[in-house]
Amino acid sequence: MLARQFDALVEAADADGGIDFDGLRVAREGGDASGDGYTFVTPEHEATGLSEAELHAHADGSPYVTNWYFWEREVRRHGSPRRAFLRHAEAAGERGVHERYDALADGMVTEWGQLRIEATLSGDDDGDRRYDVRHVDDADRAVEELETYRDPLDARELAKYDDDGMYRPLKTGTNMPTGWVYPDLDWRDAVETVETLYPATVANWYREREGTLDIDHWTDTTDRQTGIYGIVSELPREAVEWVAEAACDDSQCVKRREWQYSADDELAADGGTGAFPCREPCSLVIAAGRRWTKLEEEEPREYTFRLTPSEKEQIEGIVDAVADGRVDEIREADVYEDANRYRTRYLRAKLFDEHGNLAGVPTEPAGAVEHHDGDGHGDDGDHSGDDHGDHSDDGHGDDDHTGHDDE
Repeated sequence: MLARQFDALVEAADADGGIDFDGLRVAREGGDASGDGYTFVTPEHEATGLSEAELHAHADGSPYVTNWYFWEREVRRHGSPRRAFLRHAEAAGERGVHERYDALADGMVTEWGQLRIEATLSGDDDGDRRYDVRHVDDADRAVEELETYRDPLDARELAKYDDDGMYRPLKTGTNMPTGWVYPDLDWRDAVETVETLYPATVANWYREREGTLDIDHWTDTTDRQTGIYGIVSELPREAVEWVAEAACDDSQCVKRREWQYSADDELAADGGTGAFPCREPCSLVIAAGRRWTKLEEEEPREYTFRLTPSEKEQIEGIVDAVADGRVDEIREADVYEDANRYRTRYLRAKLFDEHGNLAGVPTEPAGAVEHHDGDGHGDDGDHSGDDHGDHSDDGHGDDDHTGHDDE
């Protein structure tokens, strides 16, 4: 074993209480440095009255010792989200050291949203862990086939656009780009990469585990909105259900919604199954909620259209395809698909007049003042971005001062 590891082992064994960690117990007999010998205990082995040289012989090659050194002398940070996350990545709470080391030799995989994090042993017999971070869809691709990154902060630009080059306003959206890898990271860079790609998710996951996650429900969040977003608090309760169903679904976001309408009023919409919680409505939901609030202020009208049953079903199918993000999957030759481009163009040619009115029926009745969206506040220019939250712990070193309002 490395000299620095054995020196640290002896120093810790000589201290009051010695070592008691993950099945390893090492202590100076008598409880302090004045004792005559050392005790070395693992679940499979026990030896007492050891000289320092004999202690070295027992410790040399022991995974319990290298495991102790990695966690207690390298990672440390007891009670921190980062340590808890790394322990979670190798199931340290469920598996013993030998079982973990066997699994780490082949690689232990954790999925975090659309991220695949693989923990392995370094191969130097020193217990050091190395990490590979990539998109889950690239699990079977060789490192040489992917674009390689090293600096965790580069992940900001990496995740800014999806595979089609479209801007991603929601960092936890289900459109994380593929084709990249962070190989062979140490534990610090591994956690920082995850936190850069998904800000605050490690901290909020940890707070939830510890029972300290503070949740801002819909009414909490909307009541503090000001300026052009102040009207969001006026969205009807029923419409908030539709907001949650539309935006807070596994198909749209990798977080799990924990916020409700209010602390004593739960939403019926499913909150998703993500590994980490969403503690408040994100900026994208608030920005969209402003638009929906204004739309809900409109009075309903009755329109009469003449459609064949197939035309009605096709319009329904088009809405479903757009809502589920399936339009790009429908090929030009798939003429039996409702949202097929040619079928949709045929429907438009048949049913829409030169002014774009469905079945020739105008939106505004004759003589009515034409309806205009907007309230003088530049409605459709208020696109949600990254400036409503996403206060990660960049700039705070390893102290895990991570904000809550992650997008």
